[in-house]
Amino acid sequence: MTLRLAVPNKGRLSERSVQILKQAGLEIEDSDDRKLFAAVKKRDFAVMFVRAADIVNFVSKGAVDVGITGKDLVLEAGLDVKIVYDLSFGHCRLSIAAPESAGIEDVQDIKDGSVVATSFPNLTKKYFAKAGKKIEVTTISGAAEVTPHIGVADLIVDLVSSGSTLKVNHLKEVAVVARSNAVVIVNEDSYKKKREDIDELVAAIESVESAANKKYLMADVPTKSLDSVRKYFPGIAGPTVMNIAGRDDVVAVHVVIDKDNVYDAITRLKKMGATGILIVPIDRMVP
Repeated sequence: MTLRLAVPNKGRLSERSVQILKQAGLEIEDSDDRKLFAAVKKRDFAVMFVRAADIVNFVSKGAVDVGITGKDLVLEAGLDVKIVYDLSFGHCRLSIAAPESAGIEDVQDIKDGSVVATSFPNLTKKYFAKAGKKIEVTTISGAAEVTPHIGVADLIVDLVSSGSTLKVNHLKEVAVVARSNAVVIVNEDSYKKKREDIDELVAAIESVESAANKKYLMADVPTKSLDSVRKYFPGIAGPTVMNIAGRDDVVAVHVVIDKDNVYDAITRLKKMGATGILIVPIDRMVP
């Protein structure tokens, strides 16, 4: 039974989503062409490339079994889908922002009757209702940051990552409505019927995520430095130490290290007298 998967066809989540699937070992045919549908070589998978905003609806209706999209879009849609895995990319926040000149420091400073421009009307209405504020929402499809400057709205609710776009447009972040990142969602009925296949896919994605911040280090290390190696390079279950044919004074050491520690690791190994140091990327780490 074919497992149907939807991924974003463009935007902030698209490239990394496809990259993760490829690293997981799924060879998507013609993925670079971004056709509507693509097959996966040697697997009974079908991949659909669609707008991230439509993926929640497609999964909810069972048009696809699994989808990768933003949590913000899942929360906004409010449809019956199940989040089965939080991915480590696509981090941002849905925030309220007001003109710097408006003198608004927090939500309580926002006057009743204010007009809020956003492409997230449902989350916006819920947030302000909970805050006890009566506002008017005007729904837009993009470029929210310009609306206060052209008289369309008094403030906005929009996605923020670094905040640089707000600064350029002289807007000030007032409060966070919701936090978001990329997620894997499934259709509940599909999960019951295809749970084994879906769990295997999620496990494969998780293994890629686990490997994202790791590197595989190999080096020839003097045997006299082994105690130092074990101390400074614990790895996952300790470093792997292998004999080198014809050498009693040197061994081969293999270990997984954090990507951020590569520079220091090489420096430390060189001081130990290590040679032949190699750093190799890891596609997947399966526990």
